[in-house]
Amino acid sequence: MTDNSARAIEAARGLGLEVTVTRHGPVRSLQEAAAARGLDAHQIVKTMVVRVSEGDFRFVLVPGDREIAWPKLRALLGVNRVSMPDAEAAYAVTGYVRGTITPLGSESPLPVVADASVTGTVSIGAGAPGVALTVDAATLLAALDASVADVTEPTG
Repeated sequence: MTDNSARAIEAARGLGLEVTVTRHGPVRSLQEAAAARGLDAHQIVKTMVVRVSEGDFRFVLVPGDREIAWPKLRALLGVNRVSMPDAEAAYAVTGYVRGTITPLGSESPLPVVADASVTGTVSIGAGAPGVALTVDAATLLAALDASVADVTEPTG
């Protein structure tokens, strides 16, 4: 698997973000990722790619202990259907494989939707397995010009 972390780190710095790069070994769960990064599970932010329509994708930033609430996201986007693209389509749009996707340095600049609970210090993927960027959420969301809304619900 290609290590695209340099691209993500360069993009973060290009946006003027102050980031801390964390490199850790493979993790198999949210709890392991949080422990490796010295953070709580809620501070781990997953970047999801969703398809709104043919050729129209969005990034959705979701705290680790939450999942997309599809009715809320559809309402926000004003559509009746939103889907998750397959791994090949997600790669084609972002240049990152699933599990490493980040809005930072994406092949295609996509609009970003962030859940309203993405606040404080957060850790976001950096384009490669076991590489993450810790950053202030408000600064990150401003740099990404993210739309912030309640689009998630607790996992489980």
